[in-house]
Amino acid sequence: MVSRRCAGPRPIYEPEGATRDYWRAGRGLYAAGFRAGDLVHNAFSYHMTSGTFILKYGAHAVGCTVFPAGTGQTEQQLQAIAGLKPEAYTGTPSFLRILVEKAQANGVDIGSLRKAAVDGEALPPQPARLIRRARRGGLPELRHRRPGPGRVRNPCARGPGDRRRGGRTGGHHAQPGLPAVRFGTGDLSAILPGACPTGRTALRIKGWMGRADQTTKVRGMFVHPSQVADIARRYPQVQKARLVVSGEMANDQMCLQVEASEVDGDLRERIETAVRDVTKLRGQVEVVKPGSLPNHGKTIEDCRSCA
Repeated sequence: MVSRRCAGPRPIYEPEGATRDYWRAGRGLYAAGFRAGDLVHNAFSYHMTSGTFILKYGAHAVGCTVFPAGTGQTEQQLQAIAGLKPEAYTGTPSFLRILVEKAQANGVDIGSLRKAAVDGEALPPQPARLIRRARRGGLPELRHRRPGPGRVRNPCARGPGDRRRGGRTGGHHAQPGLPAVRFGTGDLSAILPGACPTGRTALRIKGWMGRADQTTKVRGMFVHPSQVADIARRYPQVQKARLVVSGEMANDQMCLQVEASEVDGDLRERIETAVRDVTKLRGQVEVVKPGSLPNHGKTIEDCRSCA
């Protein structure tokens, strides 16, 4: 039985079965320190995608209560944290950073948060350390996991060295009930030799090591080279297009650079609308002369800083 359909990347409309903890996220949350009786502030989007339900039902499997925070409305979310005093956070690392910095700026006590499981974006070491340093009495242990459709990696208190199903770089696994035999995440990692210092016996991976393709995530949403090509095809005067992603964690910026032979008054505005329609994200458009863009084969260039 399929209880829900959710929009996934590329796009793929993923079925969700009716079994308890269908996405098998509970074990990963337990490894991250989530325990029965914890109140979880779930800041994943409750709109179309499966991520929020993956974490919600994983938390229920552990015995946690979930507050459906969703995304945005930062001030209201801080009020909810201060009033309800949840012990745990689930959501993207960039939004967690926004909450921490906003709480500091406004003197809001979010010290009840003692643990977090983050997903949807890469969590390089520098942003993770920044969040730890910026905390106001809370979040002493920030652990990264990628629940995905089926577990790819679970967190470990010692950091890198998380469980991975399969033994090759990337992330391929089967999920009961899905109409696909294999699922490729496109994320790269590597198996670590030796035993985990915590005593865990599962295979360990180094952590996220980039992508196998040019697909990237911006503000928690996948952006694919095919989407850039789709935008360019809509306008005959556009000869070439390249998407540049810049900024740093919690401040992603997108700029679509297009070579155009003829530029009318509202071409830039029309392309910006197409960017929003196709990627569901806002981005700037820069129109340049034909032959200006580098010929290095990159449709998407990720220039973001990990600082």
